[in-house]
Amino acid sequence: MILDSKIPEGPLAEKWTNHKFNLKLVNPANKRKYNIIVVGTGLAGSSAAASLAELGYNVKTFCYQDSARRAHSIAAQGGINASKNYPNDGDSVYRLFYDTIKGGDYRSREANTYRLAEVSSNIIDQCVAQGVPFAREYGGLLDNRSFGGAQVSRTFYARGQTGQQLLLGAYSALNRQIKKGTVQSYTRHEMLDLVTIDGQARGIITRDLVTGAIESHAAHAVILCTGGYGNVFFLSTNAMGCNVTAAWRAHKRGAFFANPCYTQIHPTCIPVTGDHQSKLTLMSESLRNDGRVWVPKTVEMAQRLRKGEIKVSDIKEEDRDYYLERKYPSFGNLVPRDVASRNAKEMVDEGRGVGKSGVAVYLDFKDAIARLGEDAVRAKYGNLFDMYMQITDENPYKQPMRIYPAVHYTMGGLWVDYNLMTTVPGLYALGECNFSDHGANRLGASALMQGLADGYFVIPYTVGDYLAKLGFGQVDANHPNFEKTRTEVEQKVNTLLNLKGKQTVDDIHKKLGHIMWEYCGMARSAEGLTKAKGLIQELRKEFWADVTVLGENEELNQSLEKAGRVADFLELAELMVDDAFNRRESCGGHFRVESQTEEGEAKRNDEEFSFVSAWQYHENAPEELHKEELNFENVVLTQRSYK
Repeated sequence: MILDSKIPEGPLAEKWTNHKFNLKLVNPANKRKYNIIVVGTGLAGSSAAASLAELGYNVKTFCYQDSARRAHSIAAQGGINASKNYPNDGDSVYRLFYDTIKGGDYRSREANTYRLAEVSSNIIDQCVAQGVPFAREYGGLLDNRSFGGAQVSRTFYARGQTGQQLLLGAYSALNRQIKKGTVQSYTRHEMLDLVTIDGQARGIITRDLVTGAIESHAAHAVILCTGGYGNVFFLSTNAMGCNVTAAWRAHKRGAFFANPCYTQIHPTCIPVTGDHQSKLTLMSESLRNDGRVWVPKTVEMAQRLRKGEIKVSDIKEEDRDYYLERKYPSFGNLVPRDVASRNAKEMVDEGRGVGKSGVAVYLDFKDAIARLGEDAVRAKYGNLFDMYMQITDENPYKQPMRIYPAVHYTMGGLWVDYNLMTTVPGLYALGECNFSDHGANRLGASALMQGLADGYFVIPYTVGDYLAKLGFGQVDANHPNFEKTRTEVEQKVNTLLNLKGKQTVDDIHKKLGHIMWEYCGMARSAEGLTKAKGLIQELRKEFWADVTVLGENEELNQSLEKAGRVADFLELAELMVDDAFNRRESCGGHFRVESQTEEGEAKRNDEEFSFVSAWQYHENAPEELHKEELNFENVVLTQRSYK
């Protein structure tokens, strides 16, 4: 199969404008004749559903939470990027595009990335109009702060609650449409399969998580906005409910899965404290604006610190290694996340880690408090400091925070073309659910930007082009394909419920997480990936032979929910390992130890691997790799440097 990305012709800055004009339109009166399903109600899902309903389409939304406002988008802290250049420090649409392409280590499409930068300013205007309380300067103008991978201040924020405030804006727009009757909202419903008719997406099969009812829902188009798959590692910064099931079931119905090995490790998280944890906590990247990252200069001093023989306050300034500032003087503590994460691991591997476990580095605000005053620091980061204190029982105003990298975001996802359509006609993927904008490493504050760009400003145009060509034919949930798919879902549910082994689903999930972190985490090698594949295959057998699933289908059954999700994670994990093994280069968040510079930085292989890996599922056969070659006409591929 040849992958057609449908990138428009013409100059980069004119592609989206010209493409919008050439897309077919649906007459306003005819929009009422089309039904659209939106799965997931985070930033991408809520904004898409609200926008499409406002245009006149009939929309159904589905989420497994009890409210759309509980989507994981709410957890984003630090900010959202836009190229408005309010600080007058040299920003532009092209600079945001370039920083994003470079930050992704030249493994994303130019056209998609430029469009993201182009519509970014519109997002801020949209959200301000909705009443999102962005931080403002003394004169009333919107404030900006810096994030990793950029030398300009372009990140708009609402203290450390940016995701929550943006989601409330999109949620209010969605609620308006629910009240008008243009959106039907199905909460506590999980998508368990995609229904196709004649190769086109025509609906979904869901399970009511309260009653267990297996339901069929038909539509002319299906839009997936279901987030990323970071919980394949068990411990991550994602909410515990985040999963890959909707995207993975769509993958098994024909949607190619792209770049699954591209996982982002966030450098600024509260370190692991023991086996009792079910998730990790993110500390916003915005803290690296004023916090300085360091470790003791010697292993001996770090050992004494870990043993409690000395306190952190006893370590003199000349005995502290501000290693990011030392190694990357141009960007300092604001290097991209993949660079900061690998360097933290390097410090720990050298034996200079801090904390009782030795698996942490310091993020110190002593200088910022001395320069700005505690009140100013509290105004900027107070809720984040409070959260840190509640979790660690340590006061970051008086002593440095302890941080360490953790799984956070996934740049891989369902393959989509320029219109955000997957390889299944009529099936779209938005936000973190797709692969399109971030390459091998996402810059901070760009996830919220992509979710809202896709939902507010891209899909309302592109889905109309598909529907206009489709015609008005009604889709009937009584079609034999719906009954067939529903029966298959019921059979899988029953298979899971009949598992009566000795291990819990979490037992298996933790084992999977350990394998993935150890062999497909911050550093990967051919030897380790080969071992990981064998271990995952054995663990899959163990899951189906020895896991236990309690309860029945006709009830609220979280054991059943988890079992289905972990079964999908086990299959996804093997594909992630295959993709990582196949990509014999280092790029962004994918670091192969066999491919690094003399200084230990990621070393790309542009001649052989300047492509998107798009995997096609085959029943009872290995997945087939397809390649979308990446063509760069506006940027020069260079070895990424932040020095």
